Formats: sequence, structure tokens, C-alpha cells
Amino acid sequence: MNVLHSPTARACIAAVAIVTTSSVLAQMPATGAGPTYPAKPVRMIAPFPPGGSSDLIARVLAQKMSEGLGQTVIVENRPGAASNLGVQMAARAAPDGYTVLIGSVTAAINRTLYRNPGYDIVKDFAPLGRLANGPIALVVHPSLPVSNVRDLIKLAQARPGELNYGSGGSGTPAHICGEMFRSLAKVNVLHIPYKGTGQSITDLLAGQLQLVFASMPVAIAHVKTGRLRSLAISGAQRTPIAPQLPTMAEAGVPGYAFDSWWGLFTNAGAPQPTVQTLSSELRRVLQLPEVKDRFIDLGIDVAPSTPAELASFLRSEIERMAKVIKETGIRAD
Repeated sequence: MNVLHSPTARACIAAVAIVTTSSVLAQMPATGAGPTYPAKPVRMIAPFPPGGSSDLIARVLAQKMSEGLGQTVIVENRPGAASNLGVQMAARAAPDGYTVLIGSVTAAINRTLYRNPGYDIVKDFAPLGRLANGPIALVVHPSLPVSNVRDLIKLAQARPGELNYGSGGSGTPAHICGEMFRSLAKVNVLHIPYKGTGQSITDLLAGQLQLVFASMPVAIAHVKTGRLRSLAISGAQRTPIAPQLPTMAEAGVPGYAFDSWWGLFTNAGAPQPTVQTLSSELRRVLQLPEVKDRFIDLGIDVAPSTPAELASFLRSEIERMAKVIKETGIRAD
């Protein structure tokens, strides 16, 4: 009888095979994590139309993260319902790290503004880190006979209901800023919601709107060319990017303060090594001089953070935006 074919020998060989296989499997990375991630392109959802601040930021990140990850990062614009449609799509993606979301202050706003936005920004997503922050610019068409915010308030009070301001949709930062202006300055200006900030800027450039609260990345190029006039910024402090611009509070609206911000998220439940890979790559990209310079050109400041810091910041922003919405009486149109 061949010893190798004996029942005892076969049992011993099988036992060794099981132990060896288990040992190898224990050392292998989990699916979608470690050295095997990423094994295919990564989708980056920007929940606003092309040309807006989220889109511009996404394209800067996608290019540099593609280089670091060794896989293409593809930007997908999924606008609609004040970013809710795009965020819903991201929330329903597989929790494998192959879908990331450009989140913003709008997500904190929508948590209160919409009873059921179709997702839970806190429970459905894993924060990867903050990207940037920056003020909103109050810009007007050059034909409007005002040179500062006090002039604008006087004009609006003299012509109640005749001045229009555009936004990228209900609940967007531009809408919040406009309603804060209405409430704090006690003026009657009409809100015209669009499907993206870019569309409202197009109509402002054409003279069909009188004013827009636009993110610096969107407004700054037109202000530099003189096609729009900027009167103030929304933040509590002046920005080094445009130090000549007063804050809204300095310009005649006491108590006014609002800053925009952006962060990167993936789906909750993604493997922790994958989250760490994405977070580390994000921080690497944000430290690149060319990325910092590009963000400055867009009128925003790089603001990197850890995932835990973004999670804490998001919770504080949800509380802050809930207070603003209650005080101004903002509703989703």
C-alpha cells in the first residue's frame, strides 16, 4: 500500500492544506482595501452642474488623486434638488471606496431644510477630510447704480420687490446668503432659484438679474475682468485673497457672517484601510504647491483635516445652519 494514499496520510495532508490556506487568507487584505485598492477607476460625484465651485474643486482633486492612486478618478456632475439628487446617488453606491462625494455646507443646510432629502449625511457617509473653505461674494451687474452695500440697501428699500437675486437653487449657500441679507438688512428682494450657480451667473452677466451671492471660485474670474462688481464678502473676517473687500457686517449689515466649505466623503461601511488610503491621498494632494496656488486662484483656502475632524465639524455645521434657517424663516421653494 502506498503510504501517501493511506487514509491517515490523506487526513494529515488535508489538515496541513487547511492550516496553510487559512494562514495565507489571514494575511491577505480585505476586498477593496490595502494594496489591492484601488483596482479600478474611482468615481467622484459633484452634486452640482459644471462650472460651479464643487465642480471646479472636483476637477483639481481628480487630476492629482489619479496620479497618486494609480487609477483614473472620474468626475460625475449629478445636479438637481439643491444637490440632493447627487448625494442620494452617492449614498446608494456600494461601500467599497470606489465612489467619493464632494460634500459642502449645502449638506449641512439640507439636513434641516428638507424633511426627507433621501439620505442621512451623518449615517450614510464616512468623512475623508475637509478640502477648503471660503466666503461668498456679493456681486452685482455693473449697470446697477450702486458702489457699496449701503447703496444697495437704499436702492432695494426704494424699490421693494423690484430687485432680483439668483441662486443655484433652494437651500444652496447663495440662497442662505440672500435670505440672510433680506432678513438682516430688512429689504424686499426676490429670490430666483436656478439649477446651478453657473446659470444664475450667466443671467447676471446678461443683466437679467441684479445681484447674486456667488462662491469665490465662480465670481472671481468675472470680477477680475470687470464684467461683475463685487461689493462685499459674506465671512466674518476679510479674506487675504481680496483684502480690499469689506465683510457684509462691515459694509452695513451687522451680525452677518457666512462661510462656505467643502469636504470629501465616501460611503459608510467602506473598509477602514480604504478610508485611510483615500484620506492620506487627499491630504497629500492638498499639500501640493500647485493645488494650493490653484485654490487661491479660485478664491478659496486649502483646509485639510482628518476624517474625525471633518465628522466633528459637520455636526457643528448642522447645528449652525439649523439656527440660521430658523432665524431667517428659509423654506425650500
